[in-house]
Amino acid sequence: MSGAGKKIVDVAFKAGRTIDWDGMAKMLVTDEARKEFATLRRAFDEVNSALQTKFSQEPEPIDWEYYRKGIGSRLVDVYKEAYESIEIPKYVDTVTPQYKPKFDSLIVELKEAEEKSLKESQRLDNEIVEVKELKEKISTMTAEEYFAKHPELKKKFDDEIRNDYWGY
Repeated sequence: MSGAGKKIVDVAFKAGRTIDWDGMAKMLVTDEARKEFATLRRAFDEVNSALQTKFSQEPEPIDWEYYRKGIGSRLVDVYKEAYESIEIPKYVDTVTPQYKPKFDSLIVELKEAEEKSLKESQRLDNEIVEVKELKEKISTMTAEEYFAKHPELKKKFDDEIRNDYWGY
């Protein structure tokens, strides 16, 4: 196998092992997103499989003697010499070094956004719990009990009463 082909297969194989498909699938909310995700995973698996089969095999050696019998040794020797003189250039990755810092900074931003999102989600969950409690108790709650939970509203109402502002 050529060096470039082997490298591609190795990278694809490692990528396939390190992708947390189940973890990503758990984050999807809509059915449409799940369908798209399944399509993406199937396409990735097909490409990975093709890379594993096509590039992981060494080419079969050429049976030069077989061709010498049918064509003639001079022509076969010319082809053999030309074939053996072919050098396949090694793949030099010039793209990854350019984009790796950008990718790493995006990963950092992603982690920060995830943290922020989790905090906001927790805040909203707490707010939902408070609203549910309030909904259950609202019919029997006194103004003092409500203002004890929301002192900022008590201050606002007291200021309005003190300033003789009745909302009209």
